[in-house]
Order: sequence, then structure tokens, then C-alpha cells
Amino acid sequence: MKKNRKKGFTLIELMVVVIIVGILAAIAIPLYTGQVKKSKASEGASLVGSIRTAERVYYSQHNEYKVIEDAVSSDEDLGVDASGNKYFTTFSVDGTYAVAYGSGDAADIQVRIKLDDGTLEWSTDGGESWKVF
Repeated sequence: MKKNRKKGFTLIELMVVVIIVGILAAIAIPLYTGQVKKSKASEGASLVGSIRTAERVYYSQHNEYKVIEDAVSSDEDLGVDASGNKYFTTFSVDGTYAVAYGSGDAADIQVRIKLDDGTLEWSTDGGESWKVF
């Protein structure tokens, strides 16, 4: 006598798989989003690093940091030009921090560096809470 062989998955097995995939997606998507923002912020980190270097050269010549109040895309005195960047095209310097402002897909991201000690931070909420890189 041949046994009746049932092939395929039961409904419960399929539901368990769907639930597991849903849980994994619920965990992975926020982590992925955060990493994407951090990778975009790396362009801002590069920009503020360039500004810090230029400011240190300026400081060695003038014994003060150059203040740039309004966000600009380039500064001739410092020799910094951000107009070719994809996400971070404007920056400002207040004498303590150089801040780069995101645009486009990174409009909510800001990156700043402390001019004297090089502390590098970034924010995704308009500068209210800063995270160290």
C-alpha cells in the first residue's frame, strides 16, 4: 500500500515565516536608515575637516579664526569651496565651530567640528542633539 504523501507547506508554517520576516524588517529598516544618514553625513565631515584645516592656517597668520556668519558655499580667504558637493553645499563658522548644512536628501543633517580640538559631531534633528562621529 502506498502512503499518501502530502507535499507543500501548511498555513501555519507560512504564517510563521511571514511573522519572522516582518520582525526582521521592523528591526533592520530603522538601522539601515540611520546608517544611510551617517554615510551622507560623512561628506559633511569631510567638508568641515577641510574648513578646520583652512581655519588653522588662517589662525596661524592672523591669530584669530575667520568668522563666516551666513551660510555660504565657498570662501576665498579660506580657499574652501563646497559648491561641488552632493549633500553639503553650505557652511558657516562662528569662531568656535565650523558647521556644514545638508541639502536635498540630507536637508535635516548638520555636521560640525570644534575648531580648536577637532571634536566632530553630527545631528539629524536640526542641531538640537549632537552625536559624536
